[in-house]
Amino acid sequence: MSRKKYHVTKTPEGWQGKLENGGRASVTGSTKEEVMKQTIDLAKNNNNSQVIIHKANGRFQEERTYPRSIDPKETKG
Repeated sequence: MSRKKYHVTKTPEGWQGKLENGGRASVTGSTKEEVMKQTIDLAKNNNNSQVIIHKANGRFQEERTYPRSIDPKETKG
């Protein structure tokens, strides 16, 4: 079963939440916090989704899976 993967990344204009291999951003904004919240809401509304959050330098920071019950890890993260 494949998951929809959304990436929250820094852009020259601010931040974006974009579906992996998507043509354009699903969410854009000036702050990481607002883009994260909107992207997480989008993922929660699309069952079987992940949000992969990147730091401003592009490196991996964190990954969240929705719904939580399909997360393969047993950690609270």
